[in-house]
Amino acid sequence: MRTRLTEAAVATALMATAAMAADAGRGGPPGSPAPNTAISWMGSYLGNGLGYRLARGNSGADPAGITGSGQPGYNRQARPFVSGVETGLFSNSGDTFANYKFSNPWFGTARGRGRALDNILFDGTLGLAYGRGQVAAAGVTQNDLHTGGAAGSGREVGLAYNWSAEAAYLYIDFGSGTDHPVASSSGLSSSVVRSGVNL
Repeated sequence: MRTRLTEAAVATALMATAAMAADAGRGGPPGSPAPNTAISWMGSYLGNGLGYRLARGNSGADPAGITGSGQPGYNRQARPFVSGVETGLFSNSGDTFANYKFSNPWFGTARGRGRALDNILFDGTLGLAYGRGQVAAAGVTQNDLHTGGAAGSGREVGLAYNWSAEAAYLYIDFGSGTDHPVASSSGLSSSVVRSGVNL
């Protein structure tokens, strides 16, 4: 329950950040300069962000904590619609359960995106997830590359011609496998909430 409340609090804070950015994009107090509305979503971009990850493993290890990310992508635009692809690489810690330690030191995604609504965009994303899983027990360590699916949604606000701020939720589900040091299932699902900027 405590971890669920933590995730909910972080998600609420991130979405509130995006809402404030949207309000800033619509204009400030009376007498302030008019906002730049010439937003372009077309072309390549590079972003980075910070978030929180809550994961649940089939083996009992539940890695959770702060995660950082970097995400390059490319968009095509046909106003008011935007479509594109994005890949992201995330870092994270591990968790100890019983007599072994499970780590997911990095994971990434490659996703398609669809978006609309001018400079305040609600987007959906769907694609591939991959990551390194590591299990250590009784002096034996095994590394595996896991693959699965990723899906999510978010809100992105264009703040100037070529940069934006976003808040997003991403669900990642890795396929199951067997870790030989402990002979247990290594399936892992994760909920990630994050915010960041794209340039």
